Amino acid sequence: MQSVCKSTILSSKITQKTLNDLEFNTVIDSIGEYCGSDLGRKAVQKIRPISAKLKLLEQLQLVNEYLGSFENDNKIPNHHFEEITEEIHLLNIENSFLEANAFLKIVAISETVNLQLKFLKKFQEYYPTLFKISSEIPFTRELIEAIRKVINNFGEVDNKASDQLKRIRKEINSVRAKISTSFSSVLSRYAGFGYLDDIRESVIESQRVLAVLAMHRRKVKGSILGTSKTGSIVFIVPDSTAKLNRELQDLIHEEQEEIIRILKKLSDVIRPHIELLNSYQDFLTALDSIAARAKYAQNIGGLLPKISNTKKLFLKDAFHPILLKNNRELGLETVPQTLELNNKQQIIVISGPNAGGKSITLKTIGLLQVMVQSGILIPVHERSEVYFFDTILSDIGDNQSIENQLSTYSYRLKNMRNFLRKCNANTLFLIDEFGTGSDPELGGALAEIFLEEFYEKGAYGIITTHYANLKVLADELENVTNANMQFDAKTLEPTFKLYVGQAGSSFTFEVAQKNGIPFSLINRAKKKVEPEKIRLDRTISKLQQERNKLRRTSADLEKAQNKAQEHTETLSDKEKKVQEKLESFQQLYESNQKMLTIGRKFNELSNKYFQTNNKKQFIADVMKWAAIEKSKHQKKNKPKTKTEKKAAKKHAQQQKQKLEEVKKEVLEEVKKVQKVKALVAKKIAKEKADYTYKLNDRVRLIDSNSVGTIEKIEKNKATINYGLFTTKTSLDKLELVEAAKK
Repeated sequence: MQSVCKSTILSSKITQKTLNDLEFNTVIDSIGEYCGSDLGRKAVQKIRPISAKLKLLEQLQLVNEYLGSFENDNKIPNHHFEEITEEIHLLNIENSFLEANAFLKIVAISETVNLQLKFLKKFQEYYPTLFKISSEIPFTRELIEAIRKVINNFGEVDNKASDQLKRIRKEINSVRAKISTSFSSVLSRYAGFGYLDDIRESVIESQRVLAVLAMHRRKVKGSILGTSKTGSIVFIVPDSTAKLNRELQDLIHEEQEEIIRILKKLSDVIRPHIELLNSYQDFLTALDSIAARAKYAQNIGGLLPKISNTKKLFLKDAFHPILLKNNRELGLETVPQTLELNNKQQIIVISGPNAGGKSITLKTIGLLQVMVQSGILIPVHERSEVYFFDTILSDIGDNQSIENQLSTYSYRLKNMRNFLRKCNANTLFLIDEFGTGSDPELGGALAEIFLEEFYEKGAYGIITTHYANLKVLADELENVTNANMQFDAKTLEPTFKLYVGQAGSSFTFEVAQKNGIPFSLINRAKKKVEPEKIRLDRTISKLQQERNKLRRTSADLEKAQNKAQEHTETLSDKEKKVQEKLESFQQLYESNQKMLTIGRKFNELSNKYFQTNNKKQFIADVMKWAAIEKSKHQKKNKPKTKTEKKAAKKHAQQQKQKLEEVKKEVLEEVKKVQKVKALVAKKIAKEKADYTYKLNDRVRLIDSNSVGTIEKIEKNKATINYGLFTTKTSLDKLELVEAAKK
């Protein structure tokens, strides 16, 4: 359990300066707001990048499992607890004892831990990593039962704690009853004499006293305990109850001594379990820290990206969490960035206008990398990939050192010396405004040399700059890539979108124009700049505009194509419906024509009948016409002759015989195929049975469709990573889908 709480060890290769540059503490403070205990908040404040990879993976998986609990029906029970640090400290002191309320806190924390242990054991397939850390703690009710025998739910020592205590409390109740009876009797008597004030009685030093008028104090037998402020009332304890009060005080003292004896005895019972209580508190503290990180991840849309074993960093739709939170409060949109570092794109040089988003893009990558290496989920697309760097170096902002009397450039040179000493193939470096602080030509030349050194050492990194020579160098070096922050030259507004593949213009004069600098001054400034530089900047700017135009055109064409496709599909549907309607109209037309023909014939016969009035002739004509129609119908549906029937029967038999022959041939072929398949299946089964599973093999559970990746193998058990969750199962229950690539 101690391993969980010591997961905040600071990696010596990621300095506090880097964490400060990236505003890591702001993220930590935000996470702390989700904690339910002071110990949890203190644990969160200690979170730092973790140097041990296995420990880091465990922390990430713990948070990921807790985050997953928000989306399923098996939610992790409440684990709020009261701190028992002082109680544990007191138990460590010999002959000390805890107060009754302290034991209730121990009961509460024990029951909370037991609830978590039972839950995680029941749902260990859902939360295997959480179950793993909980399995180190023993499930026991020994402490709870021992305390419940002595302390009741109100935080008092119960009567059943000892026979002596039960006897004393019985006597106390008896004496109190006697005092009440005696005092009531005296009160009634002196009230009848008119010796008492209107308030009649009061309580002083836990004793009932008579409120006697000062003029009658000598008439009341008893001890004076005090007077009112005005002196008009004297408070007297009657002699008849004084003795009983002394007896009561003796019993109360005796009761207190017995309670202390019982509490000491109970403390001695609990004292051997100090380590268990420490593990309880450590476990719930760790759980509070994990829950806080999960709640923070839920708030910012954080998730666990794929952990790459090869040196590759791919962040898709990455958000800066602090900027995201601030913009959300202001109702502003946050633009995500997508960026990739790999062996073919080792270093990215970002250029573009000031206030265009260069620095925030660099900080986004750095902060997310530090977060994920500290066991915190990050707001990126699920297809993102991260790699664990041993060293993360940063040089961000104006770091003028007043204390050491160093200028910005001197300070940055000192930083570069540190970079050159620590930089290696497993380093991620982040440099904002690379090369600034000195003469542009001389500082730019030195920056080129530094960049070449980082490149030669195989380090990955992101730098921002305005220097043209660094943009040119980025094009010349094979695995260094230019990138730029987009700028709308028409509106003179940055779009905050990163485009990788081409250097960007600084838009110096355009930004000056946007900020209200007069055209006359801008034109004078242009004349002081070398024509080649203006032409280069103008060319870059023009290329950016053309590229943006092409991208917009491409997007418009894609939209038009999609629209045309939808239109075509709509026309096809309409054509089909029209065809169906035409067929329906054709049938209706034929039916109507037939009805018209019948109607005309009947009309003809009716007219003839009206003219001749010959009923017999009319019936004969109708019957004759009906017979003709019947004959036509029968002729159309005339049954086949014997010869035709015989021929049709023979043809049907031939067809049936041919079908049987084909069926027989097909069955024989099927049997052959089945034999081949059986042999192949047997061979595959043998290969699978003989196959030794390795890390990163893609597998699935037998009779399951979900495919996962083997993350860990221990004896005959394998941990399978399905992306959103992991599970542990026996190797003999697995089916190989794809072997890991060598």
